Amino acid sequence: MQQVLNKKLLFLGLLIFGFFKAGFAKAVCSVCIVAVSGGVGLCRWIGVDDTISGVWIGALILSMIIWTINWMNKKNIHFFFRNKITYIAYYVLVIWPLYSTNIMGHPLNTVLGMDKILFGIILGTILLLLGVFINGALKKKNGGKAYFAFQKVVIPVILLILASLILHFIIKCNIKLPWIT
Repeated sequence: MQQVLNKKLLFLGLLIFGFFKAGFAKAVCSVCIVAVSGGVGLCRWIGVDDTISGVWIGALILSMIIWTINWMNKKNIHFFFRNKITYIAYYVLVIWPLYSTNIMGHPLNTVLGMDKILFGIILGTILLLLGVFINGALKKKNGGKAYFAFQKVVIPVILLILASLILHFIIKCNIKLPWIT
């Protein structure tokens, strides 16, 4: 028991030290990977289910992809299969380290026969994409203007929160769905 407590205190101390010591990041990808891996570890430590963590990881990956492609457009950076390479690179750069460090891949930690984090990443990606499309449709319906301030952010975040709450309810209430193992 004491050994587990010492490990948790060491982890928490390093995390706090990192926040005070951190400077401005020069590279998005490596910082993102460390943040996601650390975030998954922290979520596991406080008892958040991997499926819910995955939802937010998936949304983070897609938002970083959109941000990167928009940045490349502004800088007039174009190359063959640029968007496809960007999509693949971000997902590989996040998922591969999680698999290689055994955070993902345990055969008993599955939903629909796939890893809970991977399932959450797919769900989070779909929900963020849905939020982007809903925002676009609402703006088009309103003559190119948002109905309310920060609509572009609020709609996807509401979808992610709803998904997290539904998943939390299913998990905490121990609702047995045939596809969840």
